Amino acid sequence: MSRTFLDASIPDLVKKLRVDEKISLLGAPNWWNTTTIERLGIPSIRMSDGPNGVRGSSHFVPTPAQCLPCATALASTFDPGLVKRVGVFLAQEAKLKSSVILLAPTCNIQRTPLGGRSFESFSEDPHLSGTLAAAYVNGLQSQGVAATIKHFVANDQEDERTAVESVMSDRALREIYLYPFMLAQKHAKPGAFMTSYGRISGVHCSENKELLTNILRKEWKFNGIVISDWFGTYGVDQPINAGLDLEMPGPPRWRTSTLVLHCLSAKKLAQSTIDERVTNLLTFVQKQARKNPEIVFGDGAERSRDTPEGRQFCRALAAEGIVLLKNNDNLLPFSQEKPLNIAIIGPSVKERVISGGGSAQLKATYVVTPWTGINDGAHPDSTIQYHVGCYAHKYLPTLEANLKTPRGEPGWLCTFFSHDENGEIANPVQQFTLNDTRVKLNDFLPKGLTPTWSIKLEGKLTIDKTCLFELGLTVAGRAKLWINGSLLIDNWTKQTPGDFFYGQGTIEEKATINLNAGQSVDVLVLYTNTPPPDGDDENGEGRLSQPALMRGVRLGGCEKIDEDKAIDEAVALAKSVDAVVLVGGLTPEWESEGFDRPSLKLPGRQDELFARVAEANSRTVACIQAGSAVSMPWVDKVGGLLQTWYSGNESGNGIADILYGKVNPSGRLPLTLPVRIEDIPAYLNDRSENAKIHYREDLFVGYKHYQARGVKPLFPFGFGLSYTSFSLSDLVINHLTPYTDPDTLQLDVGVTVKNEGDISGSEVVQLYVSFPDIGLTTPKLQLKGFAKAHNIESKASTQVNITLDKYAFSFWDETTNSWKIAAGKYGIHIGPSSDNMVLNDTFESKESFSWTGL
Repeated sequence: MSRTFLDASIPDLVKKLRVDEKISLLGAPNWWNTTTIERLGIPSIRMSDGPNGVRGSSHFVPTPAQCLPCATALASTFDPGLVKRVGVFLAQEAKLKSSVILLAPTCNIQRTPLGGRSFESFSEDPHLSGTLAAAYVNGLQSQGVAATIKHFVANDQEDERTAVESVMSDRALREIYLYPFMLAQKHAKPGAFMTSYGRISGVHCSENKELLTNILRKEWKFNGIVISDWFGTYGVDQPINAGLDLEMPGPPRWRTSTLVLHCLSAKKLAQSTIDERVTNLLTFVQKQARKNPEIVFGDGAERSRDTPEGRQFCRALAAEGIVLLKNNDNLLPFSQEKPLNIAIIGPSVKERVISGGGSAQLKATYVVTPWTGINDGAHPDSTIQYHVGCYAHKYLPTLEANLKTPRGEPGWLCTFFSHDENGEIANPVQQFTLNDTRVKLNDFLPKGLTPTWSIKLEGKLTIDKTCLFELGLTVAGRAKLWINGSLLIDNWTKQTPGDFFYGQGTIEEKATINLNAGQSVDVLVLYTNTPPPDGDDENGEGRLSQPALMRGVRLGGCEKIDEDKAIDEAVALAKSVDAVVLVGGLTPEWESEGFDRPSLKLPGRQDELFARVAEANSRTVACIQAGSAVSMPWVDKVGGLLQTWYSGNESGNGIADILYGKVNPSGRLPLTLPVRIEDIPAYLNDRSENAKIHYREDLFVGYKHYQARGVKPLFPFGFGLSYTSFSLSDLVINHLTPYTDPDTLQLDVGVTVKNEGDISGSEVVQLYVSFPDIGLTTPKLQLKGFAKAHNIESKASTQVNITLDKYAFSFWDETTNSWKIAAGKYGIHIGPSSDNMVLNDTFESKESFSWTGL
């Protein structure tokens, strides 16, 4: 294709387009591309997930990519400069995948830690979320890759996400849920916004004109494109009229020529509105093509990279986000001057727990597990021992490491078959070698398949231990498993719906077999895309099968252990060593898009394991891999505690660098860790009831709730320890300019940070504002600024400055539908966490101000 499009006049192109071509541009031809119009030289551009890595355009045969720490881990750094570098790094990764749009960042609010996608979002606090989202977007777009900030708005839980209405006050909508998007638009101008699945004010966000036109385009002056979340479009004319430019994925379900032409003829749509949507889309495509002509007009190939520089960056990121929560008697860092006998215990020690699940998940170029990282970082004469203790998986672990094809290659063979007119399997169409036993089929099918089709997955399974082995089969579709020619699992005839594949699959059906070490068995899985029969849910109640929007099958397996015996063995090991590192938490199967967690508890018997091991050895350090809060009933028993999050490729090295003192921890909690589930602000209102979720906590999300109610959290927002100590002093507030209106209001707040300890370290200075009596209920403290003082040497001091603008002192006035600063004295409070204000002063606004827009 020629490059004439780069210099083309968009208005002229719109005039030349036929109506059917215009309609085709408002949908997509596939899961990841915009539509090409070859007649006019209009190219397609590609997009890709996701927030912590660039997966590429295939779930089926994914191109390996770097996996970075999850958003909660990034937020723990409290470092916009570092997060901007993340954006730059991901832009480079996107270009390797021939993508010029990244479907990130996620900018929703963690109103409940049980939300399935909490790990994708930055924080419970809107200011921290918006500031870091802007940094992420600026980094990404500085390299010519467009950010798609999502999910606009209030996709804060997964329960009935396509139907549910988030019911909240206008003030909460503006000050909490829209606020981070507003900051990102003000400071970074994302190229695209993605709508959320649910409803606001009774209207789905993808067809909500108040959100997409009145607020986003008119009030905030957004001039990019608005795209739907995948299958998040629910009509033809309403979304187009509201301002939704692009329905995803393709082929479109709603924006077909037949349906759109019908709406045009019925005057439900105007041609001018179609032209407006097309103009937005083409302007965006041209902008991205001009920035990346070598990609847009390139070969479309997807590539990977694995460089020493990239590894070092990912390793530094992993360590920077880790939060030290407890360190009794300076247990950490472990001494590197003498060898230690260390036990590493827990279900995640040797597992590849690098990310949450769903659209954020990807095939990593490599993974450093905690086992590898802690071993590699230890003193050369140290003894490192391991015990699993118990299992934590929701689904049995995938088996690609234990499978070979019939020809002896790693993985297993996947053969596609069409069906004949009787619905029976006919001729093979195409064959692939896959090295993953989680097979997603939603975004790829070979050409020439009949509407109903099947695949056969064949391989030889070999394990290194004689044992009773448990196998599990989960499916979105229908599937059966044979071992050595004998049917072992039938997940075809009668199915029980589960939450696999975004809630459109089954539970895991399991069976056991005896396997001998080194002796291979033949594995055959037969899968078909025909819809499953109507089944019963886990409560035995009938539930209709969902539309087959997702297709896939997953095979897992592991040794079936006696967990009573395993925990006893782990405790005995703990008693025999100098120190213990416990590694556990959640996994991508427990924390994922498509469903919410049922509880704060650690899965399986981890709580029992952690408590008993810590009782056996007081020098026990617990490392929690999770994207949000979990309960810790054993916290008083452990000597050390690290919140390590999902830390990406370099998880193991990041943990080791903190344990051994190679990196002094500087992470701070971007969310509150509650003692118990009943303490969560949204505890009684975190599930859909009659397709509504009532945000009754209103403005009191996260730490604002705990402070208002006098509820003591397990660990407060903003908290984190270091291997050194700091003091804050010399609070100074300066007006940068005389102000006569909101836009000229600017305060510079200065603080001196001194490292009182013996080693270099970094400190996060947090600034909170308290409001005068404005006649409305207002949180006690609100984070309105922060700064990180990097690498302060022992006994040295440095000056930190934080700038405050009009939004630091404003609230949303529901009577005038505008932002307002009330006259009065505002408290300026400085501290190292939300519950520890060590410096306090005031700022007085002599006048009241109101405004709309940014």
